[in-house]
Formats: sequence, structure tokens, C-alpha cells
Amino acid sequence: MSATDVETYEPLPDTGGPAQPLLMVRNLRKYFPVRGGILGRTQAMVQAVDGVSFEVKKGETLGIVGESGCGKSTTAKLLIGLTPKDEGEIIFDGIDLGEGLSLKQLRKGVQMVFQDSYATLNPRMTIEASVAFGARVQGLDDPEGRARRLMERVGLDPNRFAHRYPHELSGGQRQRVNIARALAMSPRLVVLDEAVSALDKSVEAQVLNLLSDLRREFGLTYIFISHDLNVVRYISDRILVMYLGEVVEVAPVDSIWAEQAHPYTRSLFSAMPAMDPDHRTKEPPLSGDPPNPINPPSGCRFHTRCRFASEVCKTTPPRLAGLARNAQHLVACHLHDAASGHPKAGQEVAA
Repeated sequence: MSATDVETYEPLPDTGGPAQPLLMVRNLRKYFPVRGGILGRTQAMVQAVDGVSFEVKKGETLGIVGESGCGKSTTAKLLIGLTPKDEGEIIFDGIDLGEGLSLKQLRKGVQMVFQDSYATLNPRMTIEASVAFGARVQGLDDPEGRARRLMERVGLDPNRFAHRYPHELSGGQRQRVNIARALAMSPRLVVLDEAVSALDKSVEAQVLNLLSDLRREFGLTYIFISHDLNVVRYISDRILVMYLGEVVEVAPVDSIWAEQAHPYTRSLFSAMPAMDPDHRTKEPPLSGDPPNPINPPSGCRFHTRCRFASEVCKTTPPRLAGLARNAQHLVACHLHDAASGHPKAGQEVAA
């Protein structure tokens, strides 16, 4: 890291040490009311995030995948305080949000890069002003100089781009601006919500390589949300799979790529386009739409679409636990719980 980088990047101090997870989420819940009638009274609740728990180690990248509507983006907004949580704990480097950690302090330690690179930038502000804005609000020194140094670091010449407006930039250039804007706060954790999904493949590869370089240089930790499993595999150390507001599987990337323990995860991987023309997907790996999050199924929420479902799946929610042969590979499925009462528990089942 150069002297300029050190001068630019001043993250919050490491209070818990290297063994302390940077982020711990415990039993996180968020329900959204559905209102109707003349008086606009609450008629139902959308269970967007329901009991989500996970940890993110310092310096790692946690990839989050799942179908649209599974709660990925809502979880991301809860983590940075854009959406208030209903229940649960968000612990940043050992300090609980709302007790020892204020929302302003959290915003300095955690930043987010959104999917829509244009909508997240103020069209009336120049690029330099947009990048410098957060640093100025936080009271950091020399926000304009910080903005220019970071613009140069993400591949945008400040002499050419500092006084331009968002509509004068391409999608890839705008996303580089958003990355620089996030880094201007000197965060330790960056949440990337579909940050490369709207980019051309060549630009996507450049931005992914940039993110990897920034992670090493600044000691960053990432939460990377995407629908593209190949992109998640490239950048992530571990993968978390969500379904209908719940975590169904968490594992190191090599482990989950070798073996998908949950039937839903198998369906996601089976839906990936095959590069071999002799191995085309002839049948959809998963049929039907996800259940209504207003009234999700009892027991395992995936049982209405799972061909291995039994009576216990309809009545008893599975617990998230490590596989017998790999404790780091966590899965919430009765098939892998010998005490669950599932008739095929502990048996090898075909994908």
C-alpha cells in the first residue's frame, strides 16, 4: 500500500482482535405490514427476513445467493441501518448496535454499493462532490482531496471526471464512483448488493478485479450479494444460501461447490447454464413459484417444492447445523439430521 493510500484510508480501530468476527448477526427479523381498507389498517405481515443468523470473519468475503424475494437485499439494508430491524442483534467487532455502537459509528464502519449505479448518485452533484459528501458529513479531514485520491485509485482520472455529472458517465464508470464513495468513509465492511449485475461482462470482470485488489490493499471485508453463482464463486470465501427469509445453507465456497447439501441449493446450482452442449438442461430443476411470504408454509418452508419432503418437513422447522463429515458446512435440512425422524435421514440421496 502506498503512502497516499495510507493517508486516504483511516478505518475504525480493530477492537476485538483477529479472532473476533467483524460482524455477527443473531436472529434478525424484519416484517413489513400490508395495509388496506379505507383507514389503511394493517391486514397482514410480509415475513421478509425471519430469524437470520450468520457471522462474517475479518478479511473474508461472504457471498449471499437465493431467488428474488428471498430477503437478500432486505438483510443488507438491515445491516447498514437503512431499514430498522424488528428483532435480533447486529454486533460489529464485538459491539452491539444500539448499545455500545451508534448508527453514525456503524455507517463509518459499514458502507454499501447498490445495484443501480445511476439512482444512487445525486444528479445535481458532481462526481467529486458525491464522493466527498459522506466524508464531509462524518467530519473527516480534507474530503475533496480524499475524493480525488480515491477516484484515481478506482480508475477514474480526477482531472477528467471530478467535475462531471452522473449522466455523463457510463454504467461501469458510475459504479466505480459508488465504490470510491463507499471507501471515502474508510469502512471495514462493504456490502455489495448486485453491484456488478447491471454491467457488461468485460466491465464486470474489471470491477471484480478492482474489488479484489481493494480488499487486499485496504484490509476490507465484503458481503457480496448476487444471482450469478460463477461470480460469487470467483470472489467469495464462503457462500450463504437464503430461501423465503431464512438461511438454509452456509459453507466454504469449495465445499458447497463440491456438495450442495440442501435440495434448494442443488436446484440453484442445477439452474446454472451448462457450457457443454451435450449436457443441456432438459427439465427445470425447480418447479413452481416460492410460497407467499405473508403466509409461509409451516415446518420447512421449502417442503412445498421439495421432492424429498416427508411429514416431519411439514410440521417441524429444521435446525441449521454442521454436516457430520464437515462441521464448517452448515445446512438446515431434516435429510442431514439423524434425529429428525425423516425416513431418508443420513442416507445419500440423488441430486
